[in-house]
Amino acid sequence: MTEEELASSDRERGPGFRELAAEALRYWEPRRVVYNIVLAGVVIFYFTLAWPGSRAFVSVNAVLLLFILAVLANICYSAAYVVDVFVQLSSLRVLWLQRRWLLFLLGTVFAAVITRFFALAFFMGTP
Repeated sequence: MTEEELASSDRERGPGFRELAAEALRYWEPRRVVYNIVLAGVVIFYFTLAWPGSRAFVSVNAVLLLFILAVLANICYSAAYVVDVFVQLSSLRVLWLQRRWLLFLLGTVFAAVITRFFALAFFMGTP
């Protein structure tokens, strides 16, 4: 094959994994900030709602536990990359690029609900 034929073949095949990964990073990373703000808002809301009883929760161990949970929430957020790149590799790529905000919305709401249950258990003693 000539160089022209190889280039034409690459264009017909669509973007490679490197381009898809870069596209996913450009989409998901700015939204990670919003995701973390939503989850922090849930925690702050229930902490404030349980005040002054929630003041007893403030300790080094409690803060470290919240840190661990925040890291785990961000690891779960990264699962979106698996779905995103997988669907971009399919023939549904064009539709997916228009609708992947639904995955962000659903994932953020799901994480907020889980965060609510943890906050209720920590600050109010009830799940």
